[in-house]
Order: sequence, then C-alpha cells, then structure tokens
Amino acid sequence: MKKIIALSLGAMLMGSAASAANLVYCSEGSPEGFDPALYTSGTTFDASARNVMNGLVEFTHGETTVEPGLAESWEVSDDGLEYTFKLRKGVKFHTTDFFTPTRDFNADDVIFTFERQGKTDSPYHQMTPGASYEYYNSMSLPDLIKSIEKVDDYTVKFVLNRPDAPMIANLAMAFASIGSKEYADKLIEAGTPELFNQQPIGTGPFKFVGYQKDAVIRYVRNDDYWQEPAAIENLIFAITPDASVRFQKLKAGECQVMAYPNPADLEAMKSDPNINVMTKEGLNVGYLAYNTKQPPFDKPEVRKALNQAIDKQAIVDGIFQGAGAVAKNPIPPTMWSYNDAIVDDVYDPEAAKAALEAAGVKDLSMKIWAMPVQRPYNPNARRMAEMMQADLAKVGVKAEIVSYEWGEYLERSKAEDRDGAVLLGWTGDNGDPDNFLAVLLGCDGVGDANRAQWCNEEFDGIIKQAKEISDQDERAKLYEQAQVIFKEQAPWNTIAHSVVNEPISSKVQGYKIDPFGGHVFYGVSLAE
Repeated sequence: MKKIIALSLGAMLMGSAASAANLVYCSEGSPEGFDPALYTSGTTFDASARNVMNGLVEFTHGETTVEPGLAESWEVSDDGLEYTFKLRKGVKFHTTDFFTPTRDFNADDVIFTFERQGKTDSPYHQMTPGASYEYYNSMSLPDLIKSIEKVDDYTVKFVLNRPDAPMIANLAMAFASIGSKEYADKLIEAGTPELFNQQPIGTGPFKFVGYQKDAVIRYVRNDDYWQEPAAIENLIFAITPDASVRFQKLKAGECQVMAYPNPADLEAMKSDPNINVMTKEGLNVGYLAYNTKQPPFDKPEVRKALNQAIDKQAIVDGIFQGAGAVAKNPIPPTMWSYNDAIVDDVYDPEAAKAALEAAGVKDLSMKIWAMPVQRPYNPNARRMAEMMQADLAKVGVKAEIVSYEWGEYLERSKAEDRDGAVLLGWTGDNGDPDNFLAVLLGCDGVGDANRAQWCNEEFDGIIKQAKEISDQDERAKLYEQAQVIFKEQAPWNTIAHSVVNEPISSKVQGYKIDPFGGHVFYGVSLAE
C-alpha cells in the first residue's frame, strides 16, 4: 500500500478526544478489503461503502425506505423489465494523494460498476486476483440483468430478463456502490489494479486516507461532497476486537461510538451518564449452517436430529442475556412474510440420539466453526460453540471447535467441501425477505453466501417465483411456503434473533442505529 498512516494510533485518539471535529469509532474487526463488490461482511461495508461511497439509490439514514442517491430519479416500464435512471450532474469523485479525477461522475461509472461484476470477460473483472462477486452471483443478477445501456452521459437503462420486485432495494445495497472507471483505468495502466481493493475512491462524505492493518483506518471529510459536507472532519476506525477493551476506550473518551457490546456490560453502560445506549430490534438471524453436500449432513433427518440435540434456549439465556430470542425461521419476526405457524425443532437429547441411530450414524465427529469476532446476531461465537459441543457430546457426537481470522473465516467457510457446520448469521440489507431466503439459501448462492451449500429445487423455484411478483401479499404467501420447506429440510439450526445495542458517547449527536447493521457517520456531530 502506498499510503501508510504516519501518526500513531495513540496520538490520533488523543487528538480526537480534544476536538469536536474528530470522531473515533471502536470497530470490532478488520475489513477484508475496501471494494464492497467483493464481500458481504458488515465490517467491510462500514469501512468502504457506507462512509466512502454512494449508490444510485440509497436507504434513508436509519430507515428501510429508499431515496435518490447518485440517480436523481428513475422510471420503471409497465412490464417491469426496464429501469431508467437519470443521473445527478456535478458529482465529483474523491481527490486524494493517490488519485486526482479529471471528470465528474457519469454513466460510464455506473456501467463499469455492474459489468465488472457480471461479465467474466470484462477487463475489470479480476482487478483483485481471485475476485468473487458474492452478492451479485447469489442474487442471480447474472441471469436477471440482460443489459445495461448508456442512453447518454447522465442516463442509464437496466434491461432485465424478467421482472424483479426487490430490484430498487437491491441497488441500494453496499455491493452496488458506484466506483470510478477512470480510477480503475489508471490503476490498470500503472500495473497496480489490486489497489482498487486497498485504496478506495468514491463520491461519499468521507475520503480514505490510510489503513494500518488490524489497528486503524483513517478518513477525512470530503469537502466537495455533492450534499452538505459532513460535520466530522476526521473519522477514525480504531480496530478493537475485544468488546471489553472497546468499552474501556468508550469510558475513557478514546472513542465515541463502539460496536457490539458484551451483554454483561450493558447495565454498567446504562448507569454511566457519559454513555448513551441506543437500542433497536435487530433485522437479523444467527444460525449454524450444516454442509449439506457432505455426509452425513446430506440427510435432513441427521440435521434435524442434531438440531434436537442443541439447547437453544440455554444458549440464548447464557450468551444474549436478555438481548435475544430463540429463532425458528431463517428470517426475523419483524419482517413481513414471517411464518409464525412454523413449529421449531424441540430440544430432546433422547429423541436426537434415537434419530441418529435410526439414520445409521454412529461415532460421529464433526467440526463447529466459531467466528473470531462479535456480530449483531452473535455476541460470543466461541462460547456458543462450546455450549453446542457439550450438548452434542450428550448424544455421542464429538465436536471440534475451529476458528480463523475473520476474513479467512468468511472465505474458507464458502468451500463446498468444508467440514462440519459453521456459525454465521445475517443482518438484512434491504428489508426484503428475498435478501435472506434467496441470498443465503438459494441455489445460486452455493459456494458463496449459501454456507449450507443447500440447493432444493422446490424451495428455489418458490423464491424465484416470488421475486417476479409485484403484489406483496402474494409474495408473502410464497415466502411462507418456502419457510415450511426450509424447516422440513433443516439446512441450518436457526439459533437466535438479537436486539441491537449501540453504546455511544453522550456527546454524539445525530447518530442513528442502522436497521441493516451498519455504522454510518454522515449526519453525525459531536457536542463541544
């Protein structure tokens, strides 16, 4: 990386505490990279899309409604197959130490952004070696998008092969953030295309300055932002994997916003007059995904037996400590189409043991993958895995707990030959059930976001049918059917839905909990 932060983390934190124009965010982990098209992790989106970039359309801050972004307006044809976007004029890409744009944002940047994800023969497709566009593929966009046409410099038309009800909401997601074609061309010409994923350029409210791996990311305000410039002049991500250390930094004034508190610390936070604990019902689910391509996990009866062996209520009580509820469905109960008639797998070790014997499974050894970081849907994956390990031992299953660095964990867990079951979860990206059911469980997601490697033709057909219908009531009926099939087949053990708690300094003003699990600092200020 060409640009390295010369200032020490300690010096930056001291400086930020003394100035209302500087904000320090104690984040939970390091980003996998800075190109949001390549990833699905909220940690990465916070460091890139959510603060550095813009999309054609965007979610209103703190809400699930969509508003114009880099597109001033859009029109949809009567048959639902053409989406025409009128682009905003005069929008400038960031000028930094490593890039100076010579033109404003235009239609070429939109086409570049999507074609590099969808066209394998694009010269931009592999700017990052081994690039895999997980969201684009898992959402069936290669089959959905027929073409993207440049009508003129400030008009772009998306032509679809079939109607797609979530299309606009999908374009507001982080993976669809618009990049600079001019920047990509410059990097390719210089022989350094990989820097596209290391030194991001966008049109957003903050400009990337530098990244010290596993320690700190620094941003500065974009004074040329097409909206009102941010109140914060310097935005600093202090990467702090330990939740207890994040809390201590927040108390000491070394950071003003922290991610994912330990549930056990919440009472102490609430009693501190200098800390404001914001709370919101989470649009999330935490789960254990079996690899359904590997025996004996390829048998639904084995997966359901293992589900019966795990005491989810004890896990929620012990780990979430009042900030979570047992999950029975792959979508949260706050989401439309949630099928409350579903009956969950009941904790019954004796029945589990008998079912495993009936399936011919003896002396089973398996791996449980435990995340190395806190997430909104799982505050302590290691402890959760240990509780599962103990439960499984009671039915004669030997479980080994494994973990990796967060980026490696996410990459390795995609493998279709992955051993055992992986703890993961999801916070919705657009408020649509498709974002859970299709992305995480559809056939197009196998080898990517579908960590269960589960492809059920009946389920897949239903969710694809639902995408093509505009009537929400009709879509809801189909998603309710899909949840029935999911529960019968049990590719996951659905563990919990959590309440999101966001501790911030009482000096922070204008901060909102993002329903999609992000940390957005535009519109935020600090009182003197």
